Amino acid sequence: MTARLVLASNNAKKAVEMTTLLAPLGIEVLPQSAFDIPEADEPHPTFVENALAKARHAAALSGLPAVADDSGLCVAALGGAPGVQSARFAGEPKSDARNNALLVERLAGSADRRAFFYSVVALVRHADDPRPLIADGEWHGTILYAPRGANGFGYDPLFFLPELGQTAAELDAQLKNTLSHRGAAMRHLLARLSTAPL
Repeated sequence: MTARLVLASNNAKKAVEMTTLLAPLGIEVLPQSAFDIPEADEPHPTFVENALAKARHAAALSGLPAVADDSGLCVAALGGAPGVQSARFAGEPKSDARNNALLVERLAGSADRRAFFYSVVALVRHADDPRPLIADGEWHGTILYAPRGANGFGYDPLFFLPELGQTAAELDAQLKNTLSHRGAAMRHLLARLSTAPL
């Protein structure tokens, strides 16, 4: 029997990534939009608190186990910003293009282009699950002066991987899932699920 899991996100591209990563376990991933679940508030100062809040919100409103990721870009020269505010770095409404433009602007004149993506994935079996499964991952690179590539989303066109000579937006989906912060977090989560199934 296939287990069903609600993905606490309205980001279609993130849903595709998560579905691909969870498919090997025979888990059917349903977007929260299938249940008309609105986005949860993300008022917390940490990725883990926001991921848990989103997962609990989706589980409470769907009655199913839920998984959520909270991720962001942490830039050394900006003291870790945009961090948990990555999706809303340039304000509301959320806009990848405006966020990327603001990042380039804020880094103008900075020689320190080091950055990393960070992801926390939280899975709850029910809204009040006292033992959520939590996993995280990082992906290190540098920030370019101008975007490159058409794949991915968010800051991917600016996130350069020196060892590959490409941005995250120039990678195919399979390679990105292998290397990315979300891919690493999901692999850790999958390992946990193998010993603590839904």
